[in-house]
Amino acid sequence: MIAYQKEKIENAVCFFASKHKEYTGKNLYQTSLFKYLALFEYEYLKKHGRPPLGLKYLAMEKGPVPVDIYKERDHYKTSCAYFKKVDENKYVVISTAKPDMDYFSPSEIDEMVRLIKIYADEFVRTKTMSEATHQEIKAWRETYRKNPNGEIDFKLTFEKDFEKKESKDLSVAEESFLIYKAIEKAGSH
Repeated sequence: MIAYQKEKIENAVCFFASKHKEYTGKNLYQTSLFKYLALFEYEYLKKHGRPPLGLKYLAMEKGPVPVDIYKERDHYKTSCAYFKKVDENKYVVISTAKPDMDYFSPSEIDEMVRLIKIYADEFVRTKTMSEATHQEIKAWRETYRKNPNGEIDFKLTFEKDFEKKESKDLSVAEESFLIYKAIEKAGSH
């Protein structure tokens, strides 16, 4: 379990919605939010060995979708953001307050800011972000190829059978991920 997981998710949603609007002058569409969240999780996971939010993602055709947020979008409302339906199956995310960045580590904030600097541009379309998730998120590609709309396993981010390596041969991210999974497993008992 990730410490303050609920608060981190809420404030990540708020951060991406508010910064996207600040940079582009436009509200953030749900699809773009889903791309920001997935890129944040999987890029951070590749570098540090643990997902910063721990959301559950499905491997949908246009990329990873955080299933719980997707299911709750009609009723999603927090102290700093909510979803507003603007058309049939089209939603924007409205930020109502500043995100509380105290829930995030400096490296997590750096990754979030990096993504905003890349994708929060009036000329970057959702399709561009979708293509980025297809290229950058190996776990999505592998899951979608074998099981479209199936749940994505974070461990697919790493090379096949990495958990069978000698500890001296593990990358820092791989070792961190194995520790993260062991703690998660111990917490579920």
